[in-house]
Amino acid sequence: MSAGPNSPDRAFPLERTRNIGIAAHIDAGKTTLTERILFYTGMIHRIGEVHDGQATTDWMEQERARGITITSAAVTCDWVQIQQEGVNKSHEGESQRINIIDTPGHVDFTAEVERSLRVLDGAVVVFCGVAGVQPQSETVWRQATKYHVPRIIFVNKMDRVGADFAAVVEDVREKLGANAQPILIPIGSEEDLKGQIDVINGKAILYSDDDLLGSTYEVAELSEEQKVIADEARDSLVEALVDADEEIGLRFLDEEELTATDLKNALRRATVSNKIVPVVGGSAFKNKGVQYLLDAVVDYLPSPLEVVPAQGTEIDDESVVVEAPANDNGGFCALAFKLWSDKYVGKLVFIRVYSGSVSKGDQVWNSRTGRKERIGRLIQIQSDDHKDIETCYAGDIAAIVGPKNVRTGDTLHTEKFDIMLEPPAFPDPVISMAVEPKTTADSEKLAEALGRLAEEDPTFVVSSDEETGQTIIAGMGELHLEIIQSRLEAEYSVRTNAGKPQIAYRETITAGAGGEYKLVKQTGGKGQYGHVILKVSPSARGKGFTFNNRIVGGEIPKEFFNACETGIRESLTNGVIMGYPMVDLHVDLIGGSSHDVDSNEQAFKIAAILAMRDAFTNAGSILLEPVMLVNVDVPDEYQGDLIGDLNRRRGRISEIDSRNGLSQIRAEVPLAEMFGYATDMRSLSKGRASFSMEPLQFEEVPAAMVRQMTEQYV
Repeated sequence: MSAGPNSPDRAFPLERTRNIGIAAHIDAGKTTLTERILFYTGMIHRIGEVHDGQATTDWMEQERARGITITSAAVTCDWVQIQQEGVNKSHEGESQRINIIDTPGHVDFTAEVERSLRVLDGAVVVFCGVAGVQPQSETVWRQATKYHVPRIIFVNKMDRVGADFAAVVEDVREKLGANAQPILIPIGSEEDLKGQIDVINGKAILYSDDDLLGSTYEVAELSEEQKVIADEARDSLVEALVDADEEIGLRFLDEEELTATDLKNALRRATVSNKIVPVVGGSAFKNKGVQYLLDAVVDYLPSPLEVVPAQGTEIDDESVVVEAPANDNGGFCALAFKLWSDKYVGKLVFIRVYSGSVSKGDQVWNSRTGRKERIGRLIQIQSDDHKDIETCYAGDIAAIVGPKNVRTGDTLHTEKFDIMLEPPAFPDPVISMAVEPKTTADSEKLAEALGRLAEEDPTFVVSSDEETGQTIIAGMGELHLEIIQSRLEAEYSVRTNAGKPQIAYRETITAGAGGEYKLVKQTGGKGQYGHVILKVSPSARGKGFTFNNRIVGGEIPKEFFNACETGIRESLTNGVIMGYPMVDLHVDLIGGSSHDVDSNEQAFKIAAILAMRDAFTNAGSILLEPVMLVNVDVPDEYQGDLIGDLNRRRGRISEIDSRNGLSQIRAEVPLAEMFGYATDMRSLSKGRASFSMEPLQFEEVPAAMVRQMTEQYV
């Protein structure tokens, strides 16, 4: 008889473990919801509020000062399900381990969401009951879809004026294409929010008005009006399950009675397979609906055993697929998804263990470097609090101390387990600025501090301007770079002066062209000879750089192929218009010649660079600029003024939606035109509008603007 997946030493078996993320648009209530979850599970004994700077998972100084989440925070809690029909009786009264990552909502920190969703088994996506589907929630949804993460929707803020549960559900179906099915429908809204209708069990959950903490509630019979709502939602759910789940479909056709347990089991299968998304309504701030949301997390989101096993490839052969099923007794395999510098502990490496287990003092291998790393300490993270543990098992999320050369996306494994997992993907920075230390003392610490921050954040890039010697930092937006500066001073005691933010322009070509260069140098002794012929052609926008070596017949000896490719790639760092990186092009190396004595790698590298410059001058080079997807929420009476302002900024209005006296404007606007927009927007709307933006694509800069920029550049 084969051993099961659980080690006898683990506190919670895999089937009673949930790894979930809380994700949404900024200000939808993610952190407030996480705080309530920690309170109701007994992890904290006092509810902290975001607006007071007291939320458990907003522990950074910058987060508490601004009231926003900047870095994803990991917390662990235990939950005993509420006793009700349909609860798995084999686990009745047993605690469930829920590992939670509270992610940022601001688009500047989208990398935190990306890497969190990469390692999670499920997610609770929070939507505002008033605003519905907002821009960043669409981004989060796409990220979760990319990694096939099962989801539950929590429609929050049902106590707010203008909240409309049914409208949000319809919004989700239309804009996200999700098969959203309500299972816990709010009873009342705004100030009359009383509780929830439990669709599957046909009961009303009513919260006591005397208990402001939401700990006291009763399960009651539905009123006639509530029963109509529940029956309609149950019929919709059954219809969706018949289409999504074969077992329920066959039983429905045989006209068998479907119990609450039948529906829950079928809904679990449909949720795990991403065919249905259960929807729960409530108010985290008013403490209504969170306990039954936790039950839904346990009932419908998968354990590590129920998701598709993690897949990777053999380290030296990417064509061979290797699986890492959740099993404590298998070979150890984990993904390093986040790095963090802790002032007390040092470098923390957050890992998700997919298979096997690892203990303090173990030696593991890094698939990227091929080197051994020692696990000095294992830590269970509770936001900014650390608890030492001896062993980390399959399905666990923890932090390790000790590894020296580990980056975000590295696979850690035992020596005999030949596997490399796919790392999370991150967008390129869109904005940059120069920074310089204020004093000599700051100068000595700046490079080290920037290096640590860049190691933590894959979307933060540090470089040096070769002409001026300035240090250039690049990131996802003004707020991103502002936070970096703030952290330099708060965490590393480095004060800096910053230049004006600069746009991350790119250059590309519009036509195919040939390039050739023959380097011939004679200096009395051994000379330099390298001759390269190549062709460049444009690629689709966003495809990046591709290369093909078509040399045949030994025109260029094989030992110089790498030098040619190195030169070609190096030439892409400087375009011919204004020196910005070249993107979205294909290069064919087609010919050349060599000299028996004078040819060497350096000569062919230089020849390749200059051949590329020759090709660029004939290939119709153009300048590209980042265009942002801008979303503005504004009262209807100021809509015209805001649209006019966006038009003046070279914006293209793509959509206008109006609901409850509030207009949602969606536009595509060049990033170069968005500096200072927050101030102008508030002025035009008397402080009543808000906006968000995210990178959309690169587009050609108008020729007239290129001429102006070129004159200034020169």
